[in-house]
Amino acid sequence: MPGTIDDLVAAIEVELEAAKKRGKKANAEVKLILDTAQQDGRSNLTPEEDDRVAELFAARDQSKRDIEGIAIKLDNANKIKYEEEERTAEQRNVKPTSTEQRKPAYDKVARVTHEERTYTRENDPHGKQFLMDVSRQFLLSDVEAQGRLARHMHEERVERAAFMQRATNTGAFTGLVVPQYLTDLYAPATAALRPFADICNRHALPESGMSVNISRITTASSAALQASENGAVSETDMDDTLLTIPVQTAAGQQTVSRQAIDRGQGIEDVTMQDLFNRVHTVLDNTLINQASTGLSAVAQANAYTDASPSGAELYPKILSAAAGVEAAMLAMGRPTHAVMHSRRWYWLSSQMSSTWPMINWTGIPAQSAGQANSSSSYGSGVRGVLPCGLEVIVDNNIGTGLGAGTNEDEVFVVPSSECHLWEDQEAPLMIRAEQTKAASLGVLLVAYKYFAYTFGRYSNGMQKIGGTGLVTPTF
Repeated sequence: MPGTIDDLVAAIEVELEAAKKRGKKANAEVKLILDTAQQDGRSNLTPEEDDRVAELFAARDQSKRDIEGIAIKLDNANKIKYEEEERTAEQRNVKPTSTEQRKPAYDKVARVTHEERTYTRENDPHGKQFLMDVSRQFLLSDVEAQGRLARHMHEERVERAAFMQRATNTGAFTGLVVPQYLTDLYAPATAALRPFADICNRHALPESGMSVNISRITTASSAALQASENGAVSETDMDDTLLTIPVQTAAGQQTVSRQAIDRGQGIEDVTMQDLFNRVHTVLDNTLINQASTGLSAVAQANAYTDASPSGAELYPKILSAAAGVEAAMLAMGRPTHAVMHSRRWYWLSSQMSSTWPMINWTGIPAQSAGQANSSSSYGSGVRGVLPCGLEVIVDNNIGTGLGAGTNEDEVFVVPSSECHLWEDQEAPLMIRAEQTKAASLGVLLVAYKYFAYTFGRYSNGMQKIGGTGLVTPTF
């Protein structure tokens, strides 16, 4: 069924925004290819890069043509809208029967007004109305709830067109965008369950597609002393490998009872907090523990084996891991963080010593084996600094059932600049209602977000310490 002229204008505006984004994306990818060649010291692009640049320029030129055509279409739609508004205003203009015309009840100054959004921090501070509407439109086919949600999604399409396109391209996961102020409201709490993800080098997720592709140099050029004048100069053909990173979906769910929907008080705090916690926890846990690509899987192992472990013995192992990171990265990055479980941090804090490092980082007190951040708590940032300058991140998504005795944890030493995480940062979460749980009078709410990550640009760029020296600590 055809929509209103407002719907048509909104759809054309979304189409125009998407065309602009395609042009910007093409330009950005061309710049990335050129920057990569510049960083690698190459005077020419590879044949594959030349072909890709040609494709991107063609896509950019096509987007320009699309923008011109869409702009004309939008102009025509706005003309029709203006004419309809004029006709509507004329129909509402009732002329007085008296020969004496009424004087206007207000001055003749034009005023610009702003229509408030459907869900705002002021009218729905904790998201109760939003969640109730999601549930009631699904469970009860509530017409008013459906209308408010429809207005909200129209507002999202106007204000975040590019994100909405991403949200609807994957048919299996279409859903309602959570209002931005709610994700901001709950961000401090959910960040507590993604400490490692929050120090990663974060990028905006591409507008479409289910993978992220980046080039990885696998064979470098060479240089050597020239044997003699006019002698052959060292040459090695460079080669790269396409690193394809899948876009994954982190999702959580919560069943809300019919009673809570109809008569509940304060359910929004519990429900939103639970859903957001689940999504962010699974994202962070995936980054650390996923098979083959997670941090634990790709990090180069440094063994610490000891039946009577001590902090004085563990610290040189951390330095060994930091040296391994620097040897692999050289000028492309440096070790910045030591990521460990909270039990390992408190065990290190409990260790006593009569000796101190020969070299301390600037700002570390003398005769100290490190410095704790007294104002920091779990998930709120850096917990402390080791004598070598590594900042400590505590993350309880690190496994504690590792090793032969299923009682070991791991300590990671990473360069944060090479911990790449792509995620939607404007409106990171969506929510939808699933099949009614009729037997228990409930409705299932599902929240989810898309993300991609990699730690694999440089071999051995991530290091870890593990072994019997990291069994369950005793205090």
